[in-house]
Amino acid sequence: MKIIRDPLAWLLALFVFLVFAMPYSAPLFSALFPQLPRPLYQQQSFWSLTLAHFWLVGVSSAIALLVGVGAGILVTRDAGREFRTLVGTIAAMGQTFPPVAVLAIAVPVMGFGQEPAIIALILYGVLPILQGTLAGLVSVPAGAVAVAQGMGMNGWQRLTKVELPLAAPVIIAGVRTSVIINIGTATIASTVGANTLGTPIIIGLSGFNTAYVIQGAVLVALAAIVVDRLFERLARVFSRHHREQ
Repeated sequence: MKIIRDPLAWLLALFVFLVFAMPYSAPLFSALFPQLPRPLYQQQSFWSLTLAHFWLVGVSSAIALLVGVGAGILVTRDAGREFRTLVGTIAAMGQTFPPVAVLAIAVPVMGFGQEPAIIALILYGVLPILQGTLAGLVSVPAGAVAVAQGMGMNGWQRLTKVELPLAAPVIIAGVRTSVIINIGTATIASTVGANTLGTPIIIGLSGFNTAYVIQGAVLVALAAIVVDRLFERLARVFSRHHREQ
């Protein structure tokens, strides 16, 4: 029998196991917290909460990716260089604005649910992606761009065939940071009615139920670790591809 030695595979297997095994862990949490009448969160399945959590993070991160990379490309072109400081300042303001404050402002306008949470996560996720895009594009050797120009490539071809491929490892690092931040930050979306892995945490905090908090926190932390390892693997692939070219 061949033993799998890939740490990522073990982490992913552990996460999936915990998601499906958590509903059967009542005896364990009853022993750990005998003073609690209901030590296991059972209002919703952990599988449905996991899917909702990743959907929320996926949608917000995809939009943040489009905005961050798009803005980064725009302000590194001749037509948009004068807006670089302004764009960076706006993105920084979005991240420094507390997500709870964004939710408090958005809920009266958009109502409870996923929409205000997505807005807050987008604002929080844009800055790392924008910074990674700017750093990656600026680090592209001028000689490589000059060679591409000498080969007759137009601006779009230079961007897609030379600049973005060379900048990809740094851009991925920014996306990695953004997504990991959003996995943790998405837990507060449960305060405005969105279903996430933060739901047991919020209910546990409001009801002084430490067992609920642990159940949600363990899954969120493990999800962040798994996704972080996935991005690390993706960065290695791009770095290897870059060295081979």
